[in-house]
Amino acid sequence: MRHGPEPAEEDLDPPTGPFDVDDAPDDGIPRLDLGSVRFPVPDGAQLQVEVEQSGPVRAVHLLTSQGQFTISAFAAPRSARLWNEVRREIITQLEAGGARVREEGGEWGREVIASRPDLVLHFIGVNGPRWLLRGVAAGSVDNAPVLVEQLRELLRHTVVVRGDEPMPVRAALPLILPEPLADQLKQAAQG
Repeated sequence: MRHGPEPAEEDLDPPTGPFDVDDAPDDGIPRLDLGSVRFPVPDGAQLQVEVEQSGPVRAVHLLTSQGQFTISAFAAPRSARLWNEVRREIITQLEAGGARVREEGGEWGREVIASRPDLVLHFIGVNGPRWLLRGVAAGSVDNAPVLVEQLRELLRHTVVVRGDEPMPVRAALPLILPEPLADQLKQAAQG
């Protein structure tokens, strides 16, 4: 039983995500809309677009003075917790590549941290309704604590747009560049 007055609406903590598009708050935060994911772009960040030869966008990276962020969404089954499976595969791949790998608990479950002398990679996975959101921060050892906190903040404000069409489990949800960015990419490829 609750005692005392109800908290005023402005006293309530704002909801944190990542959010499914159906549950996304109308919070006024500007987000870059890439089709399957929408997230705020940190001040001063630059976008780097990775495109497959056949044309589709493979990944969009945010480059900052601290390091690099990559946020991707994948199709997942309704009932399974895909991150547990994917996390183990990431660990195996990183260890095979010679990285020192460890896990630690985080806001959304287990996180993977891989380190080499010149680089730290931090992987965070969030299971959602029929989607898996994966965030990766890459940077120097010195910047790692700040970088991972920035990644968590990005994920808290990310919206995932899964869509209704059937997709194979683990398929990357399509990234679509906003028209001005797509035009810039075409001009750069031609020039």
